[in-house]
Amino acid sequence: MASKTDHYKKKILKELCFGSVLSGTEISTRIERSLPLTLRILTELVEEGIVEEKGYAPSTGGRRPLMYSLVAGKMYVVSVAMDQLITKIGLVDLQNAQIVKADKFPIDLKQNADSLAELTRYIKSYCDASGISYDKIIGVGIGMPGFVDVRKGINYSYLDNNGKSIVSHLEEELGLPVFIDNDSSLIALAEFKLGAARGKNNAMVINTNWGVGLGMIINGELFRGYNGFAGEFSHMPLFNNNKLCSCGKSGCLETEASLLEVIEKMKLGLKNGRVSILKKIPDDYEEACSVIIGAAVKGDQFAVELLSEIAYNIGRGIAILIHILNPELIVLSGRGASAGHLWLAPVQQAVNRYCIPRLAAYTTITVSNFNTEAELIGAAALVVENFEKDPTENILADHVMNQ
Repeated sequence: MASKTDHYKKKILKELCFGSVLSGTEISTRIERSLPLTLRILTELVEEGIVEEKGYAPSTGGRRPLMYSLVAGKMYVVSVAMDQLITKIGLVDLQNAQIVKADKFPIDLKQNADSLAELTRYIKSYCDASGISYDKIIGVGIGMPGFVDVRKGINYSYLDNNGKSIVSHLEEELGLPVFIDNDSSLIALAEFKLGAARGKNNAMVINTNWGVGLGMIINGELFRGYNGFAGEFSHMPLFNNNKLCSCGKSGCLETEASLLEVIEKMKLGLKNGRVSILKKIPDDYEEACSVIIGAAVKGDQFAVELLSEIAYNIGRGIAILIHILNPELIVLSGRGASAGHLWLAPVQQAVNRYCIPRLAAYTTITVSNFNTEAELIGAAALVVENFEKDPTENILADHVMNQ
């Protein structure tokens, strides 16, 4: 079991992650330990080459405090961002949240009995090929779609493990601490820690993807609900369209607002003679989505029309969120956010139509800058959030302090 000193080291390193540059006093306050103890541990971390002194803060009239930060290349997280079709794996340097290297792997989660074995194999091969020592990896963070029970380590929708913990299986295979969460929750965590929702106590983050996910920041914390299933925005029954949703119901928001719907409507439109700069849509869904959004950004009328249509439908759902939760901020994130400002006008139009003006006036709607990297950053943040809490006191995490 790790000593108290090692535990305090973890608390300090957690505070310095993602580019933080802090004084000893600031760190002491954050970890709720005395300044002499904090400075002693900081000195040890500097001697071990994990933390570095960054000079003195600008003068405010008294003695200028010495500032500290992580050293680049000392602490990493393996971040995994999964959707129903594509899995991305990236190595994140915790000194500055830089994604050092990211690879894409095809894992079809639907009706795939081998999906967990495939995921395990891809993570192993990625780590082995990365050239980064396992001693420098503090854990693996995985964002995935579906009904994810964080406490039990189970995904009730995908990655079947005969009712057993996915987390336990992966930890045994990889020899690293593993943390999982719903993809939309992690995108919200990324925005809350490093993105558009930073410093906001009440914010909703919409994950525009093959479905329409929702992550909620309520009272300054990520809200998951009773057992982690909160935020199923995609399955709000808003339409009488008799379209079957992936959840088995009909008329869900997802049936009129997912990027898959955009791809299918673009293919059908081109087949029926709609005018567009696009002549053919790639079979690969991710590539098809990128091509259509690219055409919209260039001003293609048909592509803009399709994105505006789903944005308006998402706006209808957002109006409901505003009525129920009264958020300060709503962030449009995820894969679709690469369309940028094209989302804002149709979303705002729907909010203007369906939302009580007095409520809507206090909610700002913006578009994320993370786009396709949001889930990878969120998965890294998940590991950092749990760094000091790891109940197993995993020895590999402790190696970071003993290099």
